[in-house]
Amino acid sequence: MLREVFNGVRRFEDMRRHSGIPRQVLTDRLALLVDAGILRREPYREPGQRERHEYRPTDKGFDLYPVLVAVRTWGDRYLADPEGSPVEFEHVGCGAEVGVVLRCANGHDVTGRRDVSTRPGPGVKPFA
Repeated sequence: MLREVFNGVRRFEDMRRHSGIPRQVLTDRLALLVDAGILRREPYREPGQRERHEYRPTDKGFDLYPVLVAVRTWGDRYLADPEGSPVEFEHVGCGAEVGVVLRCANGHDVTGRRDVSTRPGPGVKPFA
């Protein structure tokens, strides 16, 4: 659903048509994203019709955009057709392709698969 919203498909029926998801499943997923504060419902009304809602990302939702770009990059590497990706992300203004870069707090780009390790963070709780 987030991919659809980020690609400009924001109305329920358009999402249903694009995704092929059953109505109740789509309703449940959108409600979950709204309840989590990732999407917000924005009212609109077509002339002569009842009020309906579009789904738009909140700031919390926009913070997931790099995740979407990273998943697209993975999909391009392993799943894309020989013709290429079905979608590209471009920087508005210059037109260059947008990608995700891992960078440490000291400004070093992380390029190797083994260049990152995990460690306990400040919120870690010991096992009881």
